[in-house]
Amino acid sequence: MGTKPTETAARADGQRLQIVVLATTDLHANLRTYNYYLDSEGDDPGLAGVASLVRKLRAGAHNVLLLDNGDTLQGSPLGDLAAEGGIGAPHPMIAAMNAVGYDAATVGNHDFNYGLTFLHDMLADATFPIVLANVDRPDGDSLLPRSCLLDRGVTAEDGTPQRLRIGILGVAPPQITKWDARLLAGHVRTRPIVASARTEAARLRDKGADLVIALCHSGIGAEEDAPGLENAVLPLAASGAVDAIVAGHTHKALPTPDNPGPIHGVPVVQPGFFGSHLGEIRLDLIRDGDGWRIENSAARLHRVAEPPDPEIQTLSADCHAATLAHIRRPLGKTERPLETYFSLVANCPALALIAEATTAAARRLLDGHPLSHLPLLSAVAPFKAGGRGGPDYYTDIPAGPLSIRHAADLYAYPNSLQVLRVTGADLRDWLERTASAFCRIAPGHAGQSLLDPAFSSYNFDVVHGLTYRIDVTAPARTSADGAQVFSGPGRIRDLAHMGRPVRDDDTFLVVTNSYRAAGGGHFAAAAHSEAVLASAETVRDVLARYIARASPLRPHAQDTWRFMPVPGTTVIHETGPGALAHTARMEALGLTPDGWSKAGFLRCALSL
Repeated sequence: MGTKPTETAARADGQRLQIVVLATTDLHANLRTYNYYLDSEGDDPGLAGVASLVRKLRAGAHNVLLLDNGDTLQGSPLGDLAAEGGIGAPHPMIAAMNAVGYDAATVGNHDFNYGLTFLHDMLADATFPIVLANVDRPDGDSLLPRSCLLDRGVTAEDGTPQRLRIGILGVAPPQITKWDARLLAGHVRTRPIVASARTEAARLRDKGADLVIALCHSGIGAEEDAPGLENAVLPLAASGAVDAIVAGHTHKALPTPDNPGPIHGVPVVQPGFFGSHLGEIRLDLIRDGDGWRIENSAARLHRVAEPPDPEIQTLSADCHAATLAHIRRPLGKTERPLETYFSLVANCPALALIAEATTAAARRLLDGHPLSHLPLLSAVAPFKAGGRGGPDYYTDIPAGPLSIRHAADLYAYPNSLQVLRVTGADLRDWLERTASAFCRIAPGHAGQSLLDPAFSSYNFDVVHGLTYRIDVTAPARTSADGAQVFSGPGRIRDLAHMGRPVRDDDTFLVVTNSYRAAGGGHFAAAAHSEAVLASAETVRDVLARYIARASPLRPHAQDTWRFMPVPGTTVIHETGPGALAHTARMEALGLTPDGWSKAGFLRCALSL
């Protein structure tokens, strides 16, 4: 969309024009289609695929805006290497976005994962405005511009040139100050999404905005607004403050056939993740005595299937080569496969390896500490275990050599290592949150779905060093989004340490990551526990060092947890099709293939 002044615009009432808003979200440093974890071409289109589709759609329409909704800089080995200084400026994602011609963007929670200095340095190279309305410095000054007003030359239906002023505001989850407390504490403060958006939208309209679009790095959640609401799209739409919303954060796709929108009269798109989709909002405007108003609107998603854009491929060649050299650095060897296909139904060697690495690191750091005599446990969750990531989103490392890419595959996030002091009561509460991953199962019935599809696998903490059983016939203590829905005895049974039942007043140390230690994932027990130790080293670096030191690895699944028996009852566990390459493991766990889901997951029957 042109930015230079055109000839004097005709301002007759009744004139019409259409604005096309294209949007991406949650690209997570997926620049090319390459899968760096597998060291091979992948299926996710990345920004290079999106760029091809953008150019195609621009060629077929007037008055096109291109916006990004954040979580852009983190989420792949390329993003990690850029943060470590291994690529240089400009950041390859920012350079590519400049080339594609983005008009504006916001930042998401993961863009803060590497700290404020990195964030500011990378954003400084953007040739488009990057806005954020609900994150401020401690003195109240905005961390980034809260909004921008794009004054654009547009073309009306009758071919006459017009001027349109489009306000863009951005908002991010206020929980960033908890999730990245080690990097952000004392440096920023956050404000609620809806209130911030309303205030900034009003400012934009006072400045003459004809339209206001919210880049809302937040998903679909509760209908009612509340302090600290993480997924606030519904109350934001209901507020009437904005004319269109680009949603994100939860990696879902919207609209869908079951939820075509609009939401409270507002067009909303949520374009998936990793470049899977490009969102499109069409706004039909008509001029009347009060200026431009929206007459009709429509939202849709384009699934990205175009080949990579040649300009982006050329532009990213050097950083791609640097990333390949980085991920191929050898670390060691494993004599057993490391996979997560069954990590939500049984103990997992891959998680056990991470627990071994973090426990060993914590013991060294705790040497001489006054609390080092306390039992040390390790809480680890499977980050790649299907879900919204799809049937191919699993870790599947064969026996053999291990390199940097394998450590990144096992531990995808740049969280740092932390140690908490917890009570036995805290541990039980922690595990009840984990046990909410499962649907409530009715005894004596067959074919029941085991996993709650809304529950994220990265919240399924297995606490190594304990033993316990999970009763899936009991109601879950919390919903998938962490709200308490049941206050009864819960699902955790026979909780023990070294064969002795855990009492509420027992005391332990738990090594975990910085996200969980701050209560990330709605783990209240972690949030209110005492922080004993906070390392600046990432868990992934801890894991890589352990692999190099302890190879050859012979990881085995610790006997930590299992389901309580439910005679005469079978459930369906959905996993990736790659599980079929691990038939011996499937047989040992009692899993029997039982067809395929519509999404392409392998359905497996499991007798409880």
